[in-house]
Amino acid sequence: MMKTLVVTAAVLGLLGAVTSGFAEDADRGTAAEARAMLDRVVIAVKADKAKALASIATGGDGFLDRDLYPFCFNNTDGIIHPYPNPSSKSLFGQDERTVKDAVGKNVGQELYDAAQKPEGQVSEVSYVYFRPSDGSPAPKVSFVTRIGDLGCGVGYYE
Repeated sequence: MMKTLVVTAAVLGLLGAVTSGFAEDADRGTAAEARAMLDRVVIAVKADKAKALASIATGGDGFLDRDLYPFCFNNTDGIIHPYPNPSSKSLFGQDERTVKDAVGKNVGQELYDAAQKPEGQVSEVSYVYFRPSDGSPAPKVSFVTRIGDLGCGVGYYE
């Protein structure tokens, strides 16, 4: 009887730990979802750049999904357009090439360089950035591509 009670308690504890991990994962986007969002950004920008940037700025038209959101900057001067991560509002209007990540890495230059490649080529850039949910730093990978005169990306937190 005591052995059954101990085993049951252990199983319930393990089940609780597993389900809380699933709940945490449900709050985060995946690599495949980030890549799919970038594909939608490409289509939207090519169709109507001004409308797409306005939607990206507000997270409208599906451009904000949990912790997934697009970001764009000019390929000429690196100026960053608004996007819906509250931890990044101070970056809007700044030069992408000067942006440092949460540990001081010059990730902005890497993102900018990735967007200088031929249109249609997608690069991956890894860095540490601030989660939109709580502002805490976490490892992140962004898919980045050139769309005309813009560099745009969508990243997922690992």
